[in-house]
Amino acid sequence: MNSFDFGAIERAAPYLLEGLGFSLRLTVSSFAGGLVLGVGLALARHLRVPVLAPLATAYITLMRAIPLIMVLFWFFFLVPMLLMWATGAARPVPVGPVYTAFITFAMFEAAYYAEIIRAGLNAVPKGQYEACRALSMSTAKTYWLVILPQVLRSVSPILLTQTIILFQDTSLVYVLSITDMLGAASKIAQRDASLVEMYLTIAATYLLICVVASQAVAYLRKRNTPAAHA
Repeated sequence: MNSFDFGAIERAAPYLLEGLGFSLRLTVSSFAGGLVLGVGLALARHLRVPVLAPLATAYITLMRAIPLIMVLFWFFFLVPMLLMWATGAARPVPVGPVYTAFITFAMFEAAYYAEIIRAGLNAVPKGQYEACRALSMSTAKTYWLVILPQVLRSVSPILLTQTIILFQDTSLVYVLSITDMLGAASKIAQRDASLVEMYLTIAATYLLICVVASQAVAYLRKRNTPAAHA
C-alpha cells in the first residue's frame, strides 16, 4: 500500500466520472427500450397472437441463447452491410459504436424482460380477466389499465435485478472502443502505468453501485410481499 498512488485516482476522477455517466445512460436507455419491447414480446406470446407469437418466441430464444458480446459484434459488422443492400449504397452504411451499443443492449435485454413479464402475466388470477370481461372492457383496456400495472409492480424486484446485471454488462462496450467507466480506467491505467489504482477504483465503484441497487431490490421485494399474500 506504500506504493499505492491515491493522487492518480484523484487526477483521473473527472475522466472516470465521464465514463460512469456513459455507463449509467446506457443502462437507463436500455432498461427503458428493453422494457417497452419486452412488454410487446410478452403480450404477443401471452395472447398467442398469430404470426407474432412464434416470431416473439424465436426472437427471445435467439437472444437468450447467444452471448451479448456476439450480438454487439453482429450488429456492428452486419447491419452496415444490410443497410448497404437495402439502400443500394456503394459501400456499407456505418452505424457507429455508440448507436450499436444503445440499440443492441435494448434489443438484448428485451428478451429477458419479456420472460419476466410473461411469468407475471401467467401469475395473475383468472378472476381478474373475468371481472374485466364482465365490465365489458376491451382487451387493450384490460391489459393497460388492470393487468399490466399489477404485473409490473409484482415483478419489479426481478426487473431491477436484471437491470443490475445489465449495468455490469455495459463494460462489454469496451470491445467497441467506447469510453465507458471500464474503458476510461483502462486508457488511464495504460497511459500512467496505474493499473492497480484504476482497476481497484472501478471494482469498488461497481461494488458500491450494485450493493446499493441490490438493497433497493430487497426493499421492493419486502414491500411487495404483503401485497402478494393479500
